[in-house]
Formats: sequence, C-alpha cells, structure tokens
Amino acid sequence: MNISKGLIIAVDFDGTIVEDAYPRIGDERLFAFDTLKRLQADGHRLILWTYRHGKKLDEAVNFCKANGIEFYAINRSFPEEDILENASRKIHADLFIDDRNIGGVLGWGEIYQMLTNEAPKPKQKKKKGFFRF
Repeated sequence: MNISKGLIIAVDFDGTIVEDAYPRIGDERLFAFDTLKRLQADGHRLILWTYRHGKKLDEAVNFCKANGIEFYAINRSFPEEDILENASRKIHADLFIDDRNIGGVLGWGEIYQMLTNEAPKPKQKKKKGFFRF
C-alpha cells in the first residue's frame, strides 16, 4: 500500500501511541512519536481520536505536545467542527490507527513501512580500523 500525500490519519492514544494504562498515561510505544513526526513531515494530517475527554484528554494532548506532536484536530474531523452533545463521535479520516483493530496494532515501524511501501534499509557494515571509506 503506497499511500499518496495529504491523507487524514486518525490515531488512537491509549494502547496505540502509548501503552494502555488508562486512566494514567502509559509509556510511549516504540517509535510512536518518531513515526508520527515523519507522517506529518510527509504531508499527512493527524487527528487524535481517543476515548479520553476533559482533563484526561488535556493530559494526552499535552503529553503529545511535549513529545513534538500537535494534531490537526482532536476528536473531530477538522479543527472548526462543532461537536454536538449526544452526537456520534465518528469522524472522517482516510485511515485509522488503533490498537482495537482485528489483530491489534502493528509496531510503528511496520505501520510506516506499510503506509509508504518503504522497505527497511539494510544496516551498513562498519569497517574496522582507523580509516573508514
């Protein structure tokens, strides 16, 4: 799946960006913020799509900001969208990344590779000695 630029990607928080420890904030999942930053740099809009609300949502948003991620929108399809009480929180996105997928969430490296069709680059062998050409 080689995706085009400019997609809207909804990303869950608990269990996806961080290990699930709700109502606390769990540890960052390996490469989560690096991958999210790269997706933004690639031109995609990220939406934080989470069960959290109120103070717990603010904590998650601030945690992401402290780790270099600011979302295009939070629990809505676009920043200006009015959210009505008792309305569905279903949002418009091209892709959803969530730990509740069938089969669970992949590792963030795998997610990026799947979205970009970019194979991992082989590690170069380091030459021993003083001169490395």
